[in-house]
Amino acid sequence: MLTGEWITHSPEETFAVGHQIGSRLAGGEILLLHGALGAGKTVFVKGLAGALDIDTDEVTSPSFTLVNPYHEGRLTLYHLDLYRLDEGASAAHAVDLEELLADEQAVIVIEWAERMGRYRLPSPAWHVSIAGDGEDARHIRIASE
Repeated sequence: MLTGEWITHSPEETFAVGHQIGSRLAGGEILLLHGALGAGKTVFVKGLAGALDIDTDEVTSPSFTLVNPYHEGRLTLYHLDLYRLDEGASAAHAVDLEELLADEQAVIVIEWAERMGRYRLPSPAWHVSIAGDGEDARHIRIASE
């Protein structure tokens, strides 16, 4: 998995970084997305999905559904959003994370992963931080755990 830092100046560039990362995914990866509302997390995930041959028009924020599964690509993508859940391990249990992690060929992307508290994820997991909002440039940083 690619690590590093990028600066993007448009949603299209944020999508492209997601696509670049997605093209390197082989299954079993866990990406933990961090960033304020409106930072571009879902745009980044759309880029990942595009690289996985998933219809990007189908990719939406799972804020209300909590988990959006996409099975039609070269890999299954589980897109989770824990924003509306209370902090702690109960957030992971609320989305049946254990069951999703059992799919070793899937890619799991978790927005607001910090809501899981001390819930232990299998290694490796990558932290994707996206900073910036509105018309500001986005600073994307990807680091392994």
